[in-house]
Amino acid sequence: MKYVDEFRDGKLARVLAAAIAREADAARSYSFMEFCGGHTHAISRYGVADLLPANVRMVHGPGCPVCVLPIGRVDMAIELALDHGVILCTYGDTLRVPASHGLSLMKAKAGVGAASDKRRGDIRMVYSSADAVRIAQENPGKEVVFLAIGFETTTPPTAVAIKQASALGLANFSVLCCHVLTPAAISNILESPEVRKYGTVPLDGFIGPAHVSTVIGSRPYEFFAEEYRKPVVIAGFEPLDVMQAILMLVRQVNEGRAVVENEFTRAVTRDGNLKAQDLVAETFELRREFEWRGLGLVPYSALKIRAHYAAFDAETRFPLRYRSVDDNRACECGAILRGVKRPQDCKLFGTVCTPDNPIGSCMVSSEGACAAHYSYGRFRVQEGDGR
Repeated sequence: MKYVDEFRDGKLARVLAAAIAREADAARSYSFMEFCGGHTHAISRYGVADLLPANVRMVHGPGCPVCVLPIGRVDMAIELALDHGVILCTYGDTLRVPASHGLSLMKAKAGVGAASDKRRGDIRMVYSSADAVRIAQENPGKEVVFLAIGFETTTPPTAVAIKQASALGLANFSVLCCHVLTPAAISNILESPEVRKYGTVPLDGFIGPAHVSTVIGSRPYEFFAEEYRKPVVIAGFEPLDVMQAILMLVRQVNEGRAVVENEFTRAVTRDGNLKAQDLVAETFELRREFEWRGLGLVPYSALKIRAHYAAFDAETRFPLRYRSVDDNRACECGAILRGVKRPQDCKLFGTVCTPDNPIGSCMVSSEGACAAHYSYGRFRVQEGDGR
């Protein structure tokens, strides 16, 4: 298989669906969490859940970095733009994440909302961290801050930007670091005391993230298989990747195995990208704790800039203070991110909350569970359908 179309072949999908139906034990149920938002998007877009037997349920996890960005961190970015007059650069989806007082970075850019006092922040969408460095070079008289978000996939480019700024002597460039770590979130889902607040669902295994695993490899997931007896299958983002991973998980459960298997062998190795890992380790260190939207405080789940590069740390350069802010009371994003509820279980879903008017973070990014369900019509499943 060389081309993308081959990973979307309908005939092969039906063959895999038949294999899953044949091997899934009708006397039991299977619940698998796809951690990554890219998999959630693929499942919704290609109707993968519709091809599965009724006793195989896919549970949507918190694997969208935009979805788990807490309100308080967005508020800090807005404060930088409005109160400190910086040029704030970040990725496109981040601009629309709801913040406090009805604001978002996009609204702060437009001067919309009472909390903005009609001030317009110089907030710019960038496609890469290198774009933010270039903007700092082009505007030597202005402070430029890159709001860096993402899992292990986007962390190495941020490290490159910091090292490049250091080499260039860019005194007007800094980073508001919001990079978070995948394994810590999986641990939190499996054992966090906050789960008592939302309830929980039995999880029989995980579909491991694709892009993240190209960086960190498959080795970090071995802990979950061994400690929690939960099988993990790392899968690519195409629909046939996901279906093959589901078949591999069903087989592991049936055989009483709990190991890490790699369906995405064309891109992922056990050790990952060692050069990228070394670069990240040189530039960042662990935070003691970090708040995830919907998950609460998760110990050792995020990165901060090392002291050696403190000059490029926006949290050091500017008088910022983090304030935790609760989500909208009617929003069910917290429970959805944990897989306890489905998007259609939220009263706001598809009515008040839509991709054009996101109330919760899960509706912002195309990889968010709510946005994926809304965009591809999966919210029309009938009541009582466990998928």
